Amino acid sequence: MYLYLEDTMHILFLVPYPLGKAPSQRFRFEQYFSQLEKAGHTWKVSPFLDDKAWDIIYKPGHWYSKFAAITRGFWRRKKQMLTLKKYDFVFVHREIVPIGPPIFEWFITRVMRKKVIYDFDDAIWIPNHSEHNELMYYLRRYNNTRTLLSWCHKASCGNQYLVDYAKQYAKDVVYNPTTIDTESYHNRVTEHKNEKFIIGWTGTHSTTKYLNELIPVFKDLAVGHEFEFHVISDKPPAFKMENLKFIPWTKGNEIEDLLKFDVGIMPLHDDKWSQGKCGFKALQYLSLGIPALVSPVGVNTRIVEDGINGFVCNDPQTWKAKLKLLMEDKKQLKELASNCRVSIEKNYSVHSNRDNFLSLFS
Repeated sequence: MYLYLEDTMHILFLVPYPLGKAPSQRFRFEQYFSQLEKAGHTWKVSPFLDDKAWDIIYKPGHWYSKFAAITRGFWRRKKQMLTLKKYDFVFVHREIVPIGPPIFEWFITRVMRKKVIYDFDDAIWIPNHSEHNELMYYLRRYNNTRTLLSWCHKASCGNQYLVDYAKQYAKDVVYNPTTIDTESYHNRVTEHKNEKFIIGWTGTHSTTKYLNELIPVFKDLAVGHEFEFHVISDKPPAFKMENLKFIPWTKGNEIEDLLKFDVGIMPLHDDKWSQGKCGFKALQYLSLGIPALVSPVGVNTRIVEDGINGFVCNDPQTWKAKLKLLMEDKKQLKELASNCRVSIEKNYSVHSNRDNFLSLFS
């Protein structure tokens, strides 16, 4: 059953990144644009960073270009304030601007009285920064998260940990999980016919640090087992391994590259920042019929059912034992694979979450 609102809603999306670039945007709201249209609504997206800025923002140096990019972003935000009158809702993903006090937030909610949907999928109130943008650590106002929560119409949160935080400040909080388009994008499953076993990981360069604790595990497994370790990312990891294969991430090849995995891994540190993560890697793996091996952190233990569609690994010995098991037992691998898509289609797909997403604008 589809949810249709009585009136056409005009929605402005104020987001950090250009369309089609960042996973958090692609899998939290971009894939719902067609659903908004089917429900009779109109929308416009205004990114803070343009494509030119996206190409250099996470690279070392380029300080003049980064300053120019931020200046352009502020100018776009200022011009956008003049168009607010025609919108019923303003959907903010993560932040309106990356630095400074909540001036735009105040103007939108307190002066223009717009209904703001505040969406986030990380513990963004906790200081965290890229090694190449350390200056941003000092310029960001992490308290802006709390302020906008107290001013917003609704908060849209990707897991229960984020929901619990938001409830301290927001009057209306919706659990809105990160979802997968299982019908038109993640719509195939791997056949597990590799001659050489492939362990895979995908993510941005800022999260490759979580792989470091598994390097000794991979070295131990390499004695007596032939396998490749595929890393799909925007830049190569800092560590070296003989059986490591780096695959540059591209949207066009994303699914084909993932389908080569026999298992997908998602190690994490058990800290407050990681507890805010929404298990996106595990969701991607499972949606393609790839058993997921994950750390027991945050939402991971809800997404991965231990021994059913993957394994929850809480120490190096367990990581080694479960990877070894799946390398040696093809029957076990295929049994886990056969269960992978079931929970995704039921609980973490665009189709299953469509009405929940549209209800944000009611």
